Amino acid sequence: MSSAVEIRPITADDHAAWLPLWQGYQRFYKTTIDEATTAVTWQRFLDAAEPMHAALAWRDGEAIGMVHFIYHRSCWTQGDYVYLQDLYVAENKRGGGIGAALIEHVYAHARANGASRVHWLTHESNTDAMFLYNRIADRSGFVQYRKII
Repeated sequence: MSSAVEIRPITADDHAAWLPLWQGYQRFYKTTIDEATTAVTWQRFLDAAEPMHAALAWRDGEAIGMVHFIYHRSCWTQGDYVYLQDLYVAENKRGGGIGAALIEHVYAHARANGASRVHWLTHESNTDAMFLYNRIADRSGFVQYRKII
């Protein structure tokens, strides 16, 4: 039986643990984010003035999952919204509640900081994750449109 999972915000010392998860996330979505953008993203997580946050899931001294989330204003509420941008659990660690624990960490952070809503997107082909999402959140029914600039 494995030990409990601990979710905690990243620190400057966590880069080597975070980077393989970030790269795994990119492989999952068949994309590559350049090193310069990755470096800027990491620095933003560490800057208290930035609205960007990251946390890692740890078990037995190993980082096995990550979540990135961003606070932003809304015209519909007084409290900020929290966009859960990236969620990833190491492939060989899935199915044990780690993804749910990472999402619950974001929920708790949002509540503690007066946010009104946590929201996220997933690709329609990500059916395994959608089983979890359908249990712990409400599906909005909205369709995303975008234009890359």
